[in-house]
Amino acid sequence: MSMPLESVPFSELLRQPAETAERLSRARAVRLRRRDAADLVLMSADRAAAEGEVVDLTARLLASVARRDPALVREALPTVLPWVRFLPPGDVEQMADEFVATAEAAAAMGNTAAVSQLLAEWRHTAEIHADPDLHRILGTSSTGDFGPVTRPAGE
Repeated sequence: MSMPLESVPFSELLRQPAETAERLSRARAVRLRRRDAADLVLMSADRAAAEGEVVDLTARLLASVARRDPALVREALPTVLPWVRFLPPGDVEQMADEFVATAEAAAAMGNTAAVSQLLAEWRHTAEIHADPDLHRILGTSSTGDFGPVTRPAGE
């Protein structure tokens, strides 16, 4: 479990940059809250490099273990991600394979966004399997045309 980040308004960084940066000596990182945009995280370059190294090593180690014993990853997934229990067995196997391949590739690129996206997609798939009504609705083939779709605002 990760410890919560200390959180401050972005404006504090602008008004008191030295004091805000000093918070990093007491915390692993500082969350900068912004009103009209995504929050940012401020951390030391050394800390970011160390965390990146751990992610890279973990992904490569996982890929190596999975190549040797693919069943081991599939068996561990329900413990690490309890929602996996709602997926059919074939989907668990597919998810495990995709996860290992994506984690290894993401680590090689130094960008874990693809892993996060993959996990979100599979979690949504598990949510569908967990809800019988939703599963029935989405599993039923549709007939006919549902008409024109309006263009979203701003496009």
